[in-house]
Amino acid sequence: MSINWYPGHMATARKAAAESMRKIDLVIEVLDARVPHSSCNPIFERLRRQGQRPALKLLNKADMADPRQTERWLRYYNGLPGVKAIVVSAKKSSDVKRIPIACQALLPDRGTPAKPLRMMILGIPNVGKSTLMNALLNRRIAPVGDQPAITKMQMFHKLGPGMSLVDTPGILWPGIKQSALYKLAAAHSIGRGAYEDEDVATTLGQYLLSEYPGRLAQRYGDLPADCQVHQLLDLIATRRSLVKKAGGADVLRASVALINDFRDGALGPITLETVDDVGAELAAGPVLPA
Repeated sequence: MSINWYPGHMATARKAAAESMRKIDLVIEVLDARVPHSSCNPIFERLRRQGQRPALKLLNKADMADPRQTERWLRYYNGLPGVKAIVVSAKKSSDVKRIPIACQALLPDRGTPAKPLRMMILGIPNVGKSTLMNALLNRRIAPVGDQPAITKMQMFHKLGPGMSLVDTPGILWPGIKQSALYKLAAAHSIGRGAYEDEDVATTLGQYLLSEYPGRLAQRYGDLPADCQVHQLLDLIATRRSLVKKAGGADVLRASVALINDFRDGALGPITLETVDDVGAELAAGPVLPA
């Protein structure tokens, strides 16, 4: 089943972001460290490059991502012109405090009442942007929930006498590759009604069997030799006593269990894409929608 999810408010939010981009000095883009390429919006790249704005890329949820792969993604993003990338966990105050400092370092001549540093924070749905905003401002100003696309409009905030921040809704873009959409669905950045759990769990399970079999065995017990994804889902159902009313393994509930274990971090730190996985796309540069 193909995934197709682009709520109407995103088109409006995209136009508003383009307008606001002309009035700010620096872009903060929040990425999901578990899917650091798939969660990077090429529309934001086009807008900031056209406006010649530097970018601070935050690899959020880094505590849930594979640290070895996160280091490689940091090196990649820090090698791009006009970009500084750091890892953060929105729930750690020490990480959040580093963000204004990193912004100031990108534009050291700004940040005073006479010459303020005007920033915009961007990200796709459910990457933790609202949690970061609340932590930055030390008060609850952005709605937070375990569902994508909660924020629907821009909001303007003062961070201090010489710093301001425009918060934007989570925005996807038309024409996302299905391979990326399945990763985003696993990471819960896609609306629940846009995909089938079994399809997402199958794609997720295949990747985990290939790259993180030890994590699966640690969570679900020993796996058969050359375990296939259908065997994995049957095994999860059997070992968790997930049985259909008519009898037999309930693969749907096992699929939900696998997805939730990934999202909750119960499988341990995992990254669903590496620099090598998407090397050809990176070498070609971002596909920039009109």
